[in-house]
Amino acid sequence: MKHELPPLPWAKNALEPYISQQTIEFHYGKHHQTYVNNLNNLIVGTPFENSSLEDIILKAEGGIFNNGAQVWNHTFYWNCLMPNGRSEPQGELAKAIQREFGSFEAFKEKFSAAAVSLFGSGWAWLVKNPDGHLEIIQESNAGNPLRKGKTPLLTCDVWEHAYYLDKQNRRADYVADFWKMINWEAVEARF
Repeated sequence: MKHELPPLPWAKNALEPYISQQTIEFHYGKHHQTYVNNLNNLIVGTPFENSSLEDIILKAEGGIFNNGAQVWNHTFYWNCLMPNGRSEPQGELAKAIQREFGSFEAFKEKFSAAAVSLFGSGWAWLVKNPDGHLEIIQESNAGNPLRKGKTPLLTCDVWEHAYYLDKQNRRADYVADFWKMINWEAVEARF
């Protein structure tokens, strides 16, 4: 199975001024595309040649896992974002966040702290555990919560290529802007 770079759910300049078109062109057009290309090259002649990304995430190791997970993580991340998103979730997700974290503001602070404090490169995730409880976790490099039996709901990419052209080393500024672009409808649907 040949993996493809999926189309973005919005135009490359749609997230401006928070994420520039230039960043999207590098992040999506170069980094994400490279993960797709590397994965397609690595799986030839392996047991993963016809596997889905989810199967690769759950079973592969090394370069196949890293590239497969990065393809999946980035696609998921793009679909967590939208121009002019709502400022907060609604419905059952909002109630669950209130129950688990005390308030949306407390959740936002804890998630932001997880994103800003992750050492090196990786991802901050809001996940639903098998028992239905919500949790904020950090994953380094290509880490993905599917490997731990958790359902991803929301992610923030904190690899430097996600923000360096726009914010240089100011990860906290990028994370603050992240909250202005969340596609809460998509997150609620996953919940």
